[in-house]
Amino acid sequence: GRETHPAPEEGQGGDPMKAGSNLEKVFESGKFAVTAEIGPPQSANPEPLTHHAKMMKGSADAFNLTDNQTAVVRLSSIASAVIIMREGIEPVIQMTCRDRNRIALQSDLFGAAALGIKNVLCLTGDHQIFGNEKPAKNVFDFDSIVELQVFDQLRREGRQVGGEVVKDPPRTYLGCAENPFATPYEYRVSRLAKKVAAGADFCQTQAIFDMVMFEKFMDEVRSRGLDKKIHILAGVIPMKSAGAARYMKNKVPGMIVPNEIVDRMKNAKDPKEEGIKLCIEQIEHLKTVKGVHGVHIMAVAWEEIVPKIVEMAGLLPRPTFQ
Repeated sequence: GRETHPAPEEGQGGDPMKAGSNLEKVFESGKFAVTAEIGPPQSANPEPLTHHAKMMKGSADAFNLTDNQTAVVRLSSIASAVIIMREGIEPVIQMTCRDRNRIALQSDLFGAAALGIKNVLCLTGDHQIFGNEKPAKNVFDFDSIVELQVFDQLRREGRQVGGEVVKDPPRTYLGCAENPFATPYEYRVSRLAKKVAAGADFCQTQAIFDMVMFEKFMDEVRSRGLDKKIHILAGVIPMKSAGAARYMKNKVPGMIVPNEIVDRMKNAKDPKEEGIKLCIEQIEHLKTVKGVHGVHIMAVAWEEIVPKIVEMAGLLPRPTFQ
């Protein structure tokens, strides 16, 4: 019996300040939400997005579109959102501070809202040294916390960061990311609290493999009452191979993959099937964690597996709203 999430104070719930997004409605109804990720292509071809949207339709409440993830040049998040909306699914665009100053951030928020995009995930952004344009000049005029504050002020007060009044402000549902496994661990929940105070309505976490450590993070989240103020989507990644598990364990900063998971993938007769099974077990566990209001499935380059995972985890059909 998971508690339903009480509508927070003024400005939340049925407030006209909000976007009325499908994702928001799922959270407010107290249902366990499901989001999934779609990586835009490294080209101007919309076909991969259309293909994924058709295939994944109905398996999640909203779909994240990454914003030049790992600083690799890709089809833009906003354009990708429009492409998948044509297929009748709801996007969550990611918007990083790496590539935009305060003018561009506010302008893109207006643009996204004008196109009917209702969910925006605010991110600082991966440093360009990780990507395929290493000499690129970064911006980082803001970090994700200030980005949230600015966007929240725009939607609530209709005021830009410089004080200019906006007649028709964007009505946007705001998200943030948090990594319970990044060092220094003791600041993770404080960082989440800052994002809540800045205006975040929902949070997507980094992929969770170490459930014991995640439970400790959630203990602190609950002890500070943050589970009553923000909807937490716990991140999961289905793995295809032992190599993928080892890579995440050794090469991805801020990701903790316990040895027993690596061994389990290594010893599996069919690693892909084991990866699916493991992901479903993780979702089943996360459903029992108080304060977790949904899961975010990041099937990196394996999007076609999402409908199967959602079905096997007993998360279908997804709720619909008029």
